[in-house]
Amino acid sequence: MSQRLLVILTGLLLLLALGSYVYYRRTVARTPVDPWALVPDDAAVVMMTRDHPTLVRHLKETQLWDDLTAVRYFQQVEDHLALADSLAGGRSVLLRFLGRKRVLTSLHVTGPGRFDVLFQVPIGSVREYRQVRGLVEGMGRDGRFEVSTRIYQGHLFTQVRPRDGGEGLTLFNYRNHLLLSANAALLEAVVRRLERPDQPTVAAEFQGTDYFQLKDVDATLLLNQRRLPQLLGVFFRQELGPELTTVASLTRNDLLQLRLAGNKVVLTGFANPETARDGLHQLLRGQPAQRLGMAEVLPLSTALLVHVGLGPAAALRGPRSALLPDSLAPEAVGLVDSLTSALGQEVGLCYLTTRTARQRPGKLAVAYCANPGRVSRLLGRLRRATGTSPGFGRVGPFQLYQAGVAELPQRLLGPMFRGFAAPVVAQAGNYVAFADNEAAARQWLQQVAAGEVWSRSAPQVAFLQETQPLARLRVVLDTRNCWNLLLRGLQEERRAGLLRNEALFKRFPQVALQWVPAPNEQEPGAQYFAQLVLRHPVVGPAVARPQNQNGTGSVLAFKVPLSAGPALLPVGGARLPGVLVQDTAQVLHYVTPDNVVAWSDTLPGPLVGAPYRLPGGTGMLLATPGQLFQYDGRGQLQPNFPLNLPDTVRATSLSVSPAGAGQARRLLVAGASSNLFLYDTQGRTYAGWQPKQLEFRLAAAPEYLSVAGRDVVVVLLENGYVYAYNQAGGVYPGFPISLGARLASGAVVEAGTTLRRTRLTVVTQHGELVSFNLSGDIVARRRVATWSRNSVFRLVADQQRRGLVVVREEGGRLALFDADGRQLLTQNFVTSAPKPVQFFDFGGGRRVYAIAEPGPGKVYLYDARLRLIGGQPFDLSTPEISLTFDPGTATYHLFRIVGQELRRTELKLGNEPRPGGRLASGAGASARR
Repeated sequence: MSQRLLVILTGLLLLLALGSYVYYRRTVARTPVDPWALVPDDAAVVMMTRDHPTLVRHLKETQLWDDLTAVRYFQQVEDHLALADSLAGGRSVLLRFLGRKRVLTSLHVTGPGRFDVLFQVPIGSVREYRQVRGLVEGMGRDGRFEVSTRIYQGHLFTQVRPRDGGEGLTLFNYRNHLLLSANAALLEAVVRRLERPDQPTVAAEFQGTDYFQLKDVDATLLLNQRRLPQLLGVFFRQELGPELTTVASLTRNDLLQLRLAGNKVVLTGFANPETARDGLHQLLRGQPAQRLGMAEVLPLSTALLVHVGLGPAAALRGPRSALLPDSLAPEAVGLVDSLTSALGQEVGLCYLTTRTARQRPGKLAVAYCANPGRVSRLLGRLRRATGTSPGFGRVGPFQLYQAGVAELPQRLLGPMFRGFAAPVVAQAGNYVAFADNEAAARQWLQQVAAGEVWSRSAPQVAFLQETQPLARLRVVLDTRNCWNLLLRGLQEERRAGLLRNEALFKRFPQVALQWVPAPNEQEPGAQYFAQLVLRHPVVGPAVARPQNQNGTGSVLAFKVPLSAGPALLPVGGARLPGVLVQDTAQVLHYVTPDNVVAWSDTLPGPLVGAPYRLPGGTGMLLATPGQLFQYDGRGQLQPNFPLNLPDTVRATSLSVSPAGAGQARRLLVAGASSNLFLYDTQGRTYAGWQPKQLEFRLAAAPEYLSVAGRDVVVVLLENGYVYAYNQAGGVYPGFPISLGARLASGAVVEAGTTLRRTRLTVVTQHGELVSFNLSGDIVARRRVATWSRNSVFRLVADQQRRGLVVVREEGGRLALFDADGRQLLTQNFVTSAPKPVQFFDFGGGRRVYAIAEPGPGKVYLYDARLRLIGGQPFDLSTPEISLTFDPGTATYHLFRIVGQELRRTELKLGNEPRPGGRLASGAGASARR
C-alpha cells in the first residue's frame, strides 16, 4: 500500500472518529435520560429520594433511624458503607456523594420467596465518576474482594464479590447513571428494556407529576398494585393471597409523596383505577364515598379493618354468577336477597387481636342497616326457613344467634367476606355483625357494652381526625394488636425476621391506607386520591418534628411552655449532648441526643442557676429555692436526696466542691439574705456555715476551689470586697481585700498548685480588670474602658471558664471587649434592660459571641470575624442559649428555647481566623476589619 493511500485512509478514520464524537456529544449525550426508563417493568415498589442529608435527619427526628439501623439488611449496608469510607479515606462518603441527587430504589420479586433491590444513582461530574472508579479499584486491591468484568449485550458489567463467599454486587454505568444490584438478572433486565425505548415506563401514567417541586417532600413512592400481591406473597402464606388480591384490585398503580413529621409519616398522592373486569373498582365504580361511621361499634381489640364505603351493599356483591351455588331453599334465597337490600352505606371486615400466634383470630363482617328492626325480623325468618335453633346467648343488653346459613356474609356482601363457615350474628345499634365463631361475637359485644370502642378512645379519635373523612376503601391497622395475627400469617422462614424487627414494626401502631374517588369519576383520566398515614399517639411531654423550611435542625415541642435551659449534659459515645430543660409547671425534662425525652421529674420550684455535671456522666446536682437534688445518669434520685433547706432560706446559687479522694462533695448554697450554708451529700452540716452571714450582697455565685488539698471558698461582694474562707468558715490570711470599686459579676479562675499561684480575675465598675491571688495580693490591674455613672461592667467567661470578655452596658448601648482591652463590637438595642451575653471558645480561633435581648425575644450571634451569623437574630424566649462544635463535620449545634419548643439548629460558619476588628453600631451591622 502506498504511503499516500495510507495517509488518506488514516485521515478518513480520524475524521470518522471526530464525527462520531461530535454526534455523541451533540445528539446522544445531550439527550437526557429518563431514570424511570431504566426501571424494569416488574417493579412492585419504586422509591425516589432527593435530599438525603435531610431525609436522614428526618428519619432521626421521627425516631425511625435507630430502628432501621437495627434491621439486619441495613446493618449489612452500614458495614459496606464503613468499608467504603475506609477505602475512600473519609467519613460519610456515600451520604455526601448522594447529596441532592435523585436516586431510585426499586423492589422486584425475582423468584419463589425472594425479592431483590435495584439502585439507580446519577453521576453528575467527572470527579464523581473518578470516585466510583477509585472505590471499585480500591476493592480490587483489597484481599477480601474479587472484582471481575463481563460484557452483556454490549454493556460492561462489573462484579464485586467477597472472597469468603458472601453476596456480591453487580454494577454498570449507562450514560452517567450508575445501576447497582445484588442480583445481576435485574441489570440484565434493564439492558433488555433499553432495547425497547418506545415502551411506556412504570411511571408513564404519572408523566409530568413531580412532587419534589413542593416543600418538605422527603421522597416519592410508586406502588404497582398489580405486582404488590406478588411481593406480599413473598412474606405471607398462600391462603391469604385471594384477600390481598381483592383489596389491591381497586387501583393499578399509585404515586405518593412522603413526608416525615414528628409522630407520623404521611404519604399522599394519586392512583389510577384498575381496569380489570373483575376488579374491586369495577364493582364500586360510581358508588359514593362514605365516613367511618362504624367507629362507634369497632372494638379496641381490632387488629385489622378493611372498610368499604358505598351505596347499596348489592353493588359489592357483584353478579350472581360470582356467588356461591344456591343450595338453599327458594324461600331462603329470597330472604338473603332481602337482607342484602337492607344493608348498605358502609361494610367492614374486621380481624380481632389474639393472645398468641397459635390462636386463630376472630373475624367479623360488619354492615350498616338503616332499619335494624327489619334486619332483625329477616334474620329470624331466615333461621326458621333453614331450621336453625331459635336459642340465643346474651352479652349485656345484646343477643347473639346462630345465622343458620354457611358463608352467609359472602352471600350477602360478596367474595371479600368469605371464611364464615358457621357464622354467628348479633346486632348493636344500626350495625349487624357476623362472626366466624361465638367467642369472637362475645368478645365484640363485651367491648361494645363496656364502651371500649374507637369512637370513645382519645388516641383513636385523634388518629381518625388526621385521615380523610370520606373514602371508598380504607385499610386500618393497629400494629400492636395485629402482632400475633401477622406472625400467624407469615411464612415460617419470615417470622424470625419480623421478631428481630419488632421495634421497627411497632414504631407506628396506627396505620391507615385510604382511597377517595374523584368527583368526576366517569370522566376519562379520573384518579383516586390516595393517602397512607403511619402514626403513633402523642405520649410523653413532647413531640419531635422537623424545623421550618429554612431550618436545618429539629424541634421538640412540649405541651407546656419552657422556662429554663437548655443545659447541656455530655453523653459518652454520642456526637451530640443531652439537654436539660424545665417547663413552667416546674417539671424537669432530660432530652437525649436523639431528641427524645428520656425522663421527667416534677420539682418544687424553678431551677436556681445551671446544673452541676458530675464527672464521667454519673449524674448531676441542681438546686431549687428550697431543696437540693442529685440525679444519676438515668434520672433516679440518689439516696438522701432531696436535701431540704431551712424554711427561711431562698437559695440563689449552688456551688459544688471539686472531687476529692475519699471525701464527699461539699454543697455551698447562697441565700437571698446574703448568707451561706454548707452541706455534704449525706446531708451533714459544717460548723461555721449555718449560716455564714455576709455583710453585703453577693456580686455572683461563690467560687468553690480546692488548692493543694485545701478548700477555698471565694466570695465576691457588690461593695468590692473579696473574702476567702476555709472549710471551717475561717478567713484565709490576707483577706478580705478591697478592689476599690463595686462588682457586678463573677471571676475567672486560673488554677495553681499553691494559694499564691492561684489567680482570679474580675472586672470592676470603674472598667478595670483586676487580678489577685489567694494570698490576698493584687497582682495586676489594667483599665479596659472608660466608665460613667450609668455604665455597668460585667465579666463573661467562656463555656470552659478559661477565657473571658468584658461587657459594658450603658442604657441601650452595649460594647464588648477582649481580655486585652480591644473593643470587639458595639451595638445599639431598642430596650434598655440588661442584655445577657455569652462567650463560646472552641479553640483554633472558633469563637462565637451571643447577645440576647429578652424584651423582643431575640439573640444575636457573632462569629470570630464578628459577622452576624445568619444575617438576622434568632428567636429566643429564655436568657441563654447553648452551643456545641463538632470538629469532625465542622458544624455548630445551636440549642435554644422558643416558647414551648426546644430547637436545635446546625450552623456552618466556614474558616474562622482569630477575632479582630470592630462592628459598626446597629443590630444588623456587618463586620469591619
